[in-house]
Amino acid sequence: MSPVHARAVTAVAPAKINLHLGVGDLRADGYHDLLTVYRAVDLWEEVTVALAEPGGDGVRGETGARGRDSGSDDDDDEITVTVSGPGAGQVPADRTNLAARAVELLRSEAGSDARIAIHIRKGVPVAGGMAGGSADAAAALVATDRLLGLGLGRAALEERAARLGSDVPFCVRGGTALGTGRGEELATLLHARVEQHVVVALADGGLSTPVVFAELDRLRAERTDLPRAGGTESLVQALAGQDPAVVADLLVNDMEPAALSLMPALRRTLRAGEEAGALHGMVSGSGPTCLFFCGDREHAIRVAAEISETGVAREVRITHGPVGGARIIDGPGAGPGAAPGSGLRSGPDHPTGK
Repeated sequence: MSPVHARAVTAVAPAKINLHLGVGDLRADGYHDLLTVYRAVDLWEEVTVALAEPGGDGVRGETGARGRDSGSDDDDDEITVTVSGPGAGQVPADRTNLAARAVELLRSEAGSDARIAIHIRKGVPVAGGMAGGSADAAAALVATDRLLGLGLGRAALEERAARLGSDVPFCVRGGTALGTGRGEELATLLHARVEQHVVVALADGGLSTPVVFAELDRLRAERTDLPRAGGTESLVQALAGQDPAVVADLLVNDMEPAALSLMPALRRTLRAGEEAGALHGMVSGSGPTCLFFCGDREHAIRVAAEISETGVAREVRITHGPVGGARIIDGPGAGPGAAPGSGLRSGPDHPTGK
């Protein structure tokens, strides 16, 4: 199909948290079976995908750093990546970047030889267990689909997202969903409407997800008594109610012991949140970001202030969920909304309107 009449499309996609993360044993293919309840929260990655100017190496008007491992300086590169925002220097800006892989996937499918420039504005903590890279890929898929005129619907986008990573399909979909398989097989929890206000405590440094999985395997080999998450039935029922405290009592993360083993300082962060009065504190996914669940926004503001005063986190943010998935904010078919950090609107409907 021919491209739409636009030279650039911008899309956003949300961070994810895992309200329940049950991890099975290591499989023969190197993966683990997961049973998880995803929730999308109001922290956003913004990705602009543009037809590159001849001789250019980025999105016109953007001056962000190329990030880590920017790859070739050859102006003839077919896909270029630049990154700006917190942690930009830690983000790969070559063909290993998930957004670049997403663009290449759809570019090949479209049979296009267009040179494409990608610019990523970071809003999700880097290497923090909140799927920032997966959100980049989700936003890039939605933007590239529109830019190249493929006309893919949500199901088709999610199928392609699953080829890129376990969390990418959920970042396309958003809301609240049950994830199985590697996490890529999704069932939307339509009745999970109870809103949660969450304090996000960012740690110094990051943790590699594969390293945390390996540490969990090691701990399980040494400790047969290591607790494991059970089923999700009680949590799903609680999410259909109206009481965030009931939900908080049911949150669990099998990867937390491994993250704490690799980064023991996180214990102090969790203790600070407990002492500040959070309903529940836990490591987010593979860490090292810590999450503290609160009863309402005012409660979250108080908890965040007390955690900040302790100095156990390099930065503290407040967010909430559920919010919708990846959607276009600038370009043909853009819906209502604004860039992250300026009161971005989001709802349960799919962003592409398909």
